[in-house]
This record gives sequence, C-alpha cells and structure tokens, in this order.
Amino acid sequence: CLTGEEIFSLHGIPNNSRISDTDFPTICPAVLQQLIFHPCHHQENFVDATKPHSLQVWGFGFLAVTIINLASLLGLILTPLLKKSYFPKILTYFVGLAIGTLFSNAIFQLIPEAFGFDPKVDNYIEKAVAVFGGFYILFFVERILKVILKIYNQTGHNDLGHGEQNQCQDKANPHKPPSSSNGVTCYANSAVIENNGNLGFDSISVVSAQEEVTQSKLCKCLGGHPLSKIGTIAWMVTLSDAVHNFIDGLAIGASFTLSPFQGLSTSIAILCEEFPHELGDFVILLSAGMSTRQALFFNFLSACSCYIGMAFGILVGNNFAPNIIFAVAGGMFLYISLADMFPEMNDMLREKVTGRKMDLTFFLIQNAGLLTGFAAILLITLYAGNIQL
Repeated sequence: CLTGEEIFSLHGIPNNSRISDTDFPTICPAVLQQLIFHPCHHQENFVDATKPHSLQVWGFGFLAVTIINLASLLGLILTPLLKKSYFPKILTYFVGLAIGTLFSNAIFQLIPEAFGFDPKVDNYIEKAVAVFGGFYILFFVERILKVILKIYNQTGHNDLGHGEQNQCQDKANPHKPPSSSNGVTCYANSAVIENNGNLGFDSISVVSAQEEVTQSKLCKCLGGHPLSKIGTIAWMVTLSDAVHNFIDGLAIGASFTLSPFQGLSTSIAILCEEFPHELGDFVILLSAGMSTRQALFFNFLSACSCYIGMAFGILVGNNFAPNIIFAVAGGMFLYISLADMFPEMNDMLREKVTGRKMDLTFFLIQNAGLLTGFAAILLITLYAGNIQL
C-alpha cells in the first residue's frame, strides 16, 4: 500500500511538483497496481487483525508497571552496597544505560508516533541514528579533551577550607530538638554557624505535644520517627516522584494500545531510568530522617501513581488519538536523559575518579551503558514488526 507521496518518492519526483508529460508514464504502472489490487484495503484489515485486544493491553500494561516498580525497589536491597568500592561503577553503567534508552526511545518511537508517521518510512531511522551519532561524537570528544587537559593540569583543587568543612559538618549533623516542659516541642532543620558566630536555623517548626503523639502513633507501625522530624526535601522528592511515575504510566499505557512492542520499548526505557532514579530518591529519603520502612512505604505510594497513569493512558489511547501523550513523553524523556541524568553521570565521574586509570575505566563504562541502551531500542524498532506474539 503506497500513498501518493511514497509513489512520487520512489520515482524521484518532488512531492510539491506537478506531474509532467514525461513523469506520468513513469508512475502510471504504480498507480494502476494500486487501483487494480487495492492493497490498502488488505492492509487495513491486517492492521485491525493485529491490533492488540483490550485484555492484552491491560495485562501487558499492568505487568510492565509491576515489573518496573519491583525493579525500582531494588534500591532497598542495594543500600548496603553503597559504600562498596565497585558500586559507583555499577551505578554509572545503569545511568548510561538509562540515558541511551530514554534518548533512543524518544527519537526512534515516541516523536514519530507524536507526528503520526512510521519511523521505517523515508529513511527516518537512519536520520535518527545520525542524531544520536551527533550527540555521541560530541560526548566522546568532550571526554577525551577533558582527560587530556586533566593530564596537563595536576594542581590540587580538592582541598576545602576549614570553614567550609565545619559548615558542611554542621549541615550534615542537625542538632537534636530541645526537650519541652510545657507540652510544646521545637524542631529545627539545617543548623548553620553564621558569620557572627551564632547558631542559625533555616526553618523552625513548633509542634504541640498532642500532635506529636498523633504522629508517633501514625509512624509507630512503620518503625520510624515522627513526620515532623523528617526534612522537607523528603516530601518534595515523594511528590515529584509521584508526578513522574504518573507520566511514565501514561506513556506505557498509550504505547501498549498501539502494539506490544511499542509498549515493550517504552517500558524498557522507563525501567532503565527508574532503577538509578529510585535508588537516588531512596538515599535522599533516608538522609532526610526517614527510617527504612518509612522510605519503602512512601516510595510504594508514589509508585502507585504509575498504575493510575497507565489506566489513563490506555483509556486515552483507545478512545482518542494518543499523539499528545507521545509528544509529552518524548519531551520528558529527552529532558530526563540530557538535562537530568547526563549531568548526574558526569558529576559521578568527577567525584569518584582519582587517577588516569580510573578515569579511563569510568569512561569505558559510560560508553558501554550508552551504546547498550541505544542498540536495544534500535533493534526493537527495526525488528518489532517481524516478530509475532
């Protein structure tokens, strides 16, 4: 089944030009073939027959979201490994893998679906590979230049002043709240030594004894501290993570309404991104004052929003055009991969690298993660139509 634009393109005729006397005999056989055999009618029947059933869409979507949420909770299991010397290398690989899958899924599948065209038409895949190639070449050259400049610049800039160290220690070790004799307790976060030598606090909250007892009962089952003792950053992370998971669910649900392999590709990209992302959030929740059970509980609550997003994505994908969802998800994937996770990967390199050999090791790990994620999504895009479930 060929459209008019495709017939023109196959015969080297610009789409915006008129058919001349010499061009008409050239395209006439193709036009007659379309009129006589009606291949487009057969293709429409084939598309309807291969479109996933409603039970398949809901089943695959629920399974994908469940696997992603379970994988994100691996942060609880891997928490004891945070202090191991090899853990930064593992995390660097997963961050690179997430960047490769998110970026590739956006340019190979989500953006073409948002604009309503098949990525296999008009050499789009080759052009998308060139887009990734431009990104990768600049990344490769930049890293090589930084390594060369680092060799010629061996002066030490890593020593902090004593004042900065004391300030960091004061921030990392908040003072305990003073005891109360009149039924009121004060909690202060982020204690900082000011220039005049006095002890200052970023924020102070006053909690009555009755409210503290209520919060203690609420958190007793989780084995943690009262909610008032938990830093504000923990609630900000939990809320933003819930919104993030909701949008992920939208993308997964809408993708499975098109085809199982479209949903598989999107799910793989989100899975690779969620593992390091949730691990980082889990560490932030623990450092903000939550116990392990509390961090796990609120992590689970934010993960449940992914199921809600999946349901909305399936309903919108089945009843309306899901192009707007793919457009939003594509933009989100590009932002997370390039503006969020890519700087994070570079920050990990600056913090953990202590020598030339280690610098080269981390550089190779970054390349392995990026290229693995890119290759996985590229193979799914190329061969998904040749595999039948």
